[in-house]
Amino acid sequence: MTDPEQTIRPCPIALLRTDELAHPERAVARGDVQRVRRGIYVPVDAWRDLAPWDRYLARVHAVAGSYPDAVFSHESAAVLLGLGVIGDPGAVHILVESASASRMYAGVRAHARSDPSTPLDVGGLLVTSPGETAVTLARHRHNALGRAMADAALRLDRTLDLASMVHDNETRASSRGRRHARWPLTVADARPESMLESLNLALIEWLGYPDPDLQVRFSHPDGTADRGDFWWDSAGLLGEVDGELKYDGTFGDPVAALRARRRRDARLIGPHVRSIAHWGWAETADVESVRALLSGHGLRPFLPENALQLHSFARLLRPAQLHPRDLNVRTRPRVPPTVSSDS
Repeated sequence: MTDPEQTIRPCPIALLRTDELAHPERAVARGDVQRVRRGIYVPVDAWRDLAPWDRYLARVHAVAGSYPDAVFSHESAAVLLGLGVIGDPGAVHILVESASASRMYAGVRAHARSDPSTPLDVGGLLVTSPGETAVTLARHRHNALGRAMADAALRLDRTLDLASMVHDNETRASSRGRRHARWPLTVADARPESMLESLNLALIEWLGYPDPDLQVRFSHPDGTADRGDFWWDSAGLLGEVDGELKYDGTFGDPVAALRARRRRDARLIGPHVRSIAHWGWAETADVESVRALLSGHGLRPFLPENALQLHSFARLLRPAQLHPRDLNVRTRPRVPPTVSSDS
């Protein structure tokens, strides 16, 4: 089945086949190229510069070059469709028409198809649909990642709704992971604009804090308006989950970006917005940082913490999974205080 609405993320690096290199073994020995799979190489310097998720995307494309009829699933479908992944998930996942159990060979994990769904043909690659991919990951991965995948699928596929994902989960032939998937598939929402926002919504719930209102619009007397990620009206608190890419120079002058953020905060502070909390990947990976930040702004939990989910959440976002630009604050420009208030 072809879906004209969907696109495939292109390979982030040049893939070189053996016949494109005069002497592949010598090129590897010199450190010019690195083998990413049998018969496929990449330039070493460009490879080192890639974030973990982009290295994974490149390996998925390398497998696609070797197996053009493969149906990509799990994280491999997610990264190709742009749903997102955390770090480098490792194995490349494909579906096969076989009754045998899942098996691993040369970095490729083959899963036996147990349901008769038709894969999408997107740009010549076969992938499971956004909804099917989200349900699969909700069944077999951490609940926070399942929530993020379901949110992303709803954003990506405008024909998709919660009911269809819930139905997919409940009617699959295998019951494995069905109960595990029910929470992320019932709370998913298209309004979070990034994986980071989705992960934080799960974290906020497990810390026992009330759910925030999402993407709330604040109008100003001059006719302009700003939109906030998370809004807790009872505390007058606006939460802004900022990906570090805004401030590492990737999208322009980081100092200018930080100044723009300060001006925006100044516009927002007033009778309704009493304080603004900013945090990013580094803080999210450290559960205690988010707890301390929200409590420091006067937000109070109303439910006990979910200790089991919080412990596994911290492991999900362990530093090895993230890119240095998200964790090494010394490589970033000086950041103004993460707390903005009218005091």
